[in-house]
Amino acid sequence: MEALAGLFAASFVAATLFPLPSEAALFAYLQANPSSTALALAVATLGNTAGGMTSYLIGRFIPQNKLDLKTIGYLHRYGAPAVFFAWLPIVGDALPVAAGWLRIRWPGVLFFMAAGRFLRYLVVALVSSAI
Repeated sequence: MEALAGLFAASFVAATLFPLPSEAALFAYLQANPSSTALALAVATLGNTAGGMTSYLIGRFIPQNKLDLKTIGYLHRYGAPAVFFAWLPIVGDALPVAAGWLRIRWPGVLFFMAAGRFLRYLVVALVSSAI
């Protein structure tokens, strides 16, 4: 149970602006507990999505001034589906904050963010089981 709490915490923190490889935490957990793949995927996805939604909430509190950023333009054009890519390194951390700043409706952001993060962790789990 402590290892799952650590996986949740690592996944949550990794979704913020702190550089932390949550994939490594999931991989290590799966190597030690290969029979708990579904639970580990759920915990990592939940933690990482909760961290991303925290960033979204922070974005909601940023005053809306005019900014000329590519991320903002990309999100403004594509809306919530663009947050699917919030798992990407570097630019991904800015997507939920920008989505909050743009006031993109949270249910869509939550759905697409969770889907992207789950698929990334699924790939990690598949690689882990192949090793």
